Formats: sequence, structure tokens, C-alpha cells
Amino acid sequence: MSVQNAKNHARFHPPFHFVSAPIALLTLIGAGVNLYEAWGATTQYSASLIFVLAFLVFMSIALSRLYALKVQDRVIRTEENLRSYARTGALLDSRLTIRQIIGLRFASDEEYDALAARAIAESLSEKEIKAAITNWRADSYRV
Repeated sequence: MSVQNAKNHARFHPPFHFVSAPIALLTLIGAGVNLYEAWGATTQYSASLIFVLAFLVFMSIALSRLYALKVQDRVIRTEENLRSYARTGALLDSRLTIRQIIGLRFASDEEYDALAARAIAESLSEKEIKAAITNWRADSYRV
């Protein structure tokens, strides 16, 4: 694998991104078309049930990913608080948003404090923080 940086750090999980999510979305669209075509016919009830089931499957898949990402965000915030405490004896500044903290996790220790202060002062986005990092700290264990 090449050296991780701001341009190549994004990850895709093929079973989710390229199989489950697209199939669930296509099933939901197909169920919607089926319901539309069955509207007013004797098959309207079964088409409605199929649509509701397809919607529930789609929502289950989407929410399972969302919940995993929320847990990951909490873990990152905890890790970065520990990192800050180990380095400075203080927790992260409470003005940092979770998105900023997620961006800062890739910063090396040498540039971390200055970049965190700049993120607060200039209200930098996660993407802007990542672009400002000169010494990238790879994170290859994330989901």
C-alpha cells in the first residue's frame, strides 16, 4: 500500500459500498415502481408490503453504517483526548468540533497543537485541516 495522505486516505468497504447499499437502493426503487404500477389494482396491498419491506431493509443497512461511523467518531474523540492529555496534560479544547478532531487525528505531534489552535481560530473544516497537514500520521486501523 502506498503512503497514506490526504488524497488517498478514504476507505471503501466493498461489501457495503459496492454490494449491500446499491442492491438495497435498487430494490427500494424497484419496489417503488412496482407500487406505482399496482396503485388501484388488486395487487396494491402486496405491492405496498413489498415497498415497506424494501424500505425497512434499506434503512437497516443505512443505519447500521451510520451507527458504526458514530461509534468510530466517539472512539476517535477519545483517542485524541488521550493523545492530547499524554502530550500536554490537558484534554482537547472544547471548542473543537468532532469533524475538526477527526481531521486533526492525521496530524503529527509536531504540528498538532498549532493546527488545533488554527482550526479553532479560523474555523477550519475537516477537509481544510487535512490539507494543511504537512507530516501525515497514517491511520490504517479505522473501519
